[in-house]
Amino acid sequence: HVQLVESGGGSVQTGGSLRLSCSASGYTFSRYCMGWFRFDPGKEREEVASIDATESTYYSEAVKGRFILSRDNAKNVFYLQMNNLKPEDTGMYYCTIRELQTYSGYPKNCVSALRAGFNYRGQGTQVTVS
Repeated sequence: HVQLVESGGGSVQTGGSLRLSCSASGYTFSRYCMGWFRFDPGKEREEVASIDATESTYYSEAVKGRFILSRDNAKNVFYLQMNNLKPEDTGMYYCTIRELQTYSGYPKNCVSALRAGFNYRGQGTQVTVS
């Protein structure tokens, strides 16, 4: 039974920092692509950052240089360090995972796979920047 549990969201002022955590269980942690996405009502899903099994990371242009994504395979936890937060970062952040072999598109990498969809998603954590 796969579980993803996000935590660490909250309300901060512009320029502040937050660290989101995604605690994962029920699957082989290191084998999956992992990504943070932002979903807001009435808007399209927006990618934030992703990391693959080799710990290669991808960041959207909106967060590059401000956010850092990392994974702790020993603890089965993903972290998203969010620095210099801006009001436009406000939203519900979700931890998602996808097994790369379930993606048949091209190029076959975690960025493309997660953009196309995910196998599992957590319940989300709200980030509000004012």
